Amino acid sequence: MSRLSNVSEMLLRNLELFAGKRLLVCGLLEDSLPQLLLAHVEQLTVFTTDYAYYRQYSATLGGRLQFGHCLESDVQHDALLLLLPKAKQEAQYLLAMCAPKLLPNADLLLAGDNRGGINGADKLLAPYGNKPLKRDSARRASLYHGVLERDVPPFTLQQWVGHYQYELGGEVLHVHALPGVFSAAELDQGSRLLIDHLPSLTGRTLDFGCGAGVLSAAIAKRYPNVNMELVDINALALESSRLTLAANGVKGEVYPSDVYSDISGPFAHIISNPPFHAGLNTFYAATEQFLDAAPAHLVKGGDLTIVANAFLRYQPILERGFGRVETVADDRKFRVYRCRRQ
Repeated sequence: MSRLSNVSEMLLRNLELFAGKRLLVCGLLEDSLPQLLLAHVEQLTVFTTDYAYYRQYSATLGGRLQFGHCLESDVQHDALLLLLPKAKQEAQYLLAMCAPKLLPNADLLLAGDNRGGINGADKLLAPYGNKPLKRDSARRASLYHGVLERDVPPFTLQQWVGHYQYELGGEVLHVHALPGVFSAAELDQGSRLLIDHLPSLTGRTLDFGCGAGVLSAAIAKRYPNVNMELVDINALALESSRLTLAANGVKGEVYPSDVYSDISGPFAHIISNPPFHAGLNTFYAATEQFLDAAPAHLVKGGDLTIVANAFLRYQPILERGFGRVETVADDRKFRVYRCRRQ
């Protein structure tokens, strides 16, 4: 069993709030908390947008655990536990999605790390009822308790899709993104540098950590003979990529993968602006695993092209797997690296 987070340890001090409830849990799931709640609730549904979490706990939680960008369930719950995600807009999205699945006067329980915006619980819960009570504060985490006292509209995904455009070679590309997804509001500097220094691409190409689908849309427009595959761990990112590809009239296969868990066969090219943030901490393990195993997922002569913050020590990892590493662009903040499998 995984070590419990500070938030989960605090929640276990408040089990009476969950007793006999038909509970819906969502948000920043990090550990085995839902399993520990099972003995105290009448019914449990757990919703996650994190494919790694889904893979880790689907065997033990079974049909109680759902993965996706939108909760697919007709079950009505009388309590919601939202574990506060990093992005405020994602918390608003999850509340709006879950609220129509709740009965009138359902409990609204919002828990999170004190460094992560939990003190804004009043504003987050304001559209749903009166001011929530602060039930607990321990282990640098807090728990707020509100009640669903207001009517809520049906959830409509399109209302939560953000839009922006950027120009590529005289052509306008359209980006669609759900809350909390990387590059959701504008084209980030690193991705722009990578797009400007892409190699000539053809054949099977992997966009690892696809986010809003910015890289794949640009690649598919520039190189129509490429066969794009887009993977990410985040269901909101995957749906954003599907929307972005459709908006630009290009195609690609979009699917979840925890690093290489669901990827098969070698690629001619791997392209990535790899993630390195998780929760409130900087986290590199998944990206290091991605880079270490990249040669095994490329055909002979295939190449890996990534962009990374200049301070990240990725070059030694790449040298270990590929030998030679070429720095094809460096604007002092970001670097584009290219490696070829010998």
